[in-house]
Amino acid sequence: MSTSASLSLDPLERLRAGLLRRFSARCAVPMLSSGLGSAMATELTGSLLLLTTIDQDGGEPRRTPLGYAVADGAVVVMAGDNQAGWFRNALADPRVEVVLPGTRVRGSASLLTDRARRRAALRALLGAAPFASMMVGEVDLDDDTALDETGERFPILAITPTAILPGPFDPGGWAPRVNTWLLLVALPSAVAAAVGFAVSRLARRR
Repeated sequence: MSTSASLSLDPLERLRAGLLRRFSARCAVPMLSSGLGSAMATELTGSLLLLTTIDQDGGEPRRTPLGYAVADGAVVVMAGDNQAGWFRNALADPRVEVVLPGTRVRGSASLLTDRARRRAALRALLGAAPFASMMVGEVDLDDDTALDETGERFPILAITPTAILPGPFDPGGWAPRVNTWLLLVALPSAVAAAVGFAVSRLARRR
């Protein structure tokens, strides 16, 4: 967000934007990048993905956590406006990477302009991503005109997967090793607890 854009926000909006940036940098990005996105998925927050785009100016990768939905075989995300950095990066270079809860994919990003596909994406997003609903306000999902107006105000990006990349839970990743270690640590305690319970039950019967 640019300095001029920040100054145009009211104090409450600046506070909300600041808290969101801190949450993204300190919590969402580390958890999503390490493959723990499934632990963050709730009915209150929806599911989050981590989008990696290439910065237009410096050429460096930029990672952004976003609420998402799946519609018509693509991952769809919504921008607050067409000036969002990640959105402009993706339009400039559509080759992106996405970390979803449980998998990591490479994809091609494109702006949704077809009205039928955009309506389907909006219905999926507003029904599954609470942050999207908060951003756009109340919208009648059965009203095509209202959905078209919303789609004009809030651009939607469709990311079509082009390759599946290895993730932490896939063979060779770190998650199976951690799960094995946890199982080996927890198993003796579970067996001891079960034996203790059985012995106490036998003692009571006597």
